Amino acid sequence: MSKLVTIYGGSGFVGRYIARRMAQQGWRVRVATRDPNEALFVKPYGAVGQVEPVFCNIRDDASVAAVMDGADAVVNCVGILAESGRNTFQSIQAEGAARVARLAAEKGVARLVQISAIGADADADSEYAQTKAAGEAAVLAEFPSAIILRPSIIFGSEDEFFNRFAGMTRFGPILPVVGADTKFQPVWVDDVAQAAVKSVVGDVASGTYELGGPAVATFRELMETMLTIVHRRRLVLNIPFGIAKLIATFGGIGQALSLGIVKAPITSDQVKNLRVDNVVSEGAQGFEAFGIVPTNMEAVLPDYLWRFRPSGQYDAIKDSAKNLKHS
Repeated sequence: MSKLVTIYGGSGFVGRYIARRMAQQGWRVRVATRDPNEALFVKPYGAVGQVEPVFCNIRDDASVAAVMDGADAVVNCVGILAESGRNTFQSIQAEGAARVARLAAEKGVARLVQISAIGADADADSEYAQTKAAGEAAVLAEFPSAIILRPSIIFGSEDEFFNRFAGMTRFGPILPVVGADTKFQPVWVDDVAQAAVKSVVGDVASGTYELGGPAVATFRELMETMLTIVHRRRLVLNIPFGIAKLIATFGGIGQALSLGIVKAPITSDQVKNLRVDNVVSEGAQGFEAFGIVPTNMEAVLPDYLWRFRPSGQYDAIKDSAKNLKHS
């Protein structure tokens, strides 16, 4: 019988790419998610019955254990960018990761892969970074042979980074950003998925790997690249951290008063995160250990950002038409 992998958060941005690649490897894939009905799109990743979405609440021992039964390997992709109700950084990124690792060890799972993030640091100002580090520490304490993957900011057709800012270009001549000089090393989601699969099948040794793309760029430079791709001219305006903190404070109050209907444009924790460069550390193990050459973002971004161009898919045609000469 084919081996089985349980992917927690397997219908999320990164998880769905890992699920697809694991199915292509011939594995049975159990996609653990909060809403299986919203994850039915994963079923065609494999043959009939090969990929199945199942309910799981990562905050609950019994729920996590139930979807792990019989698994040969486990991948934990669950993470949040902002807290909401009981889904706090502590409960999801620290306690959730610890729960998955503890139960995997108890059940004798052969391999565990934890998707973390560059910047995970117990001494960071950001609670996001602190809890990512706490999750890593708990995973290694419970499952010492685990593989931890730390990607930089991830791009891909479902991302919440380039898509968000490209969407903002539709509404005015100014594109505001916080931390314009902060450096990132964007990495393609499918490269991260490929590294996760190689980790599951045993192609690399246990340890921590930092995954960054081939280029380092500031936030401002990333936005300028995006603007070129969407064929729009906008002023990239840096919002000072002090002002951004005030915006986050009042935005949080507005979100609370509206019971979450009005979303804060940025959180105080995200402001703290944006103060720190998000690049691969000097001397860290990376893609070279997997034999993967990371993909340049300029080769991928046009494939999904074209819809933010003034005329969408017809923008290139209109540009060509301007060059036509009437005889």
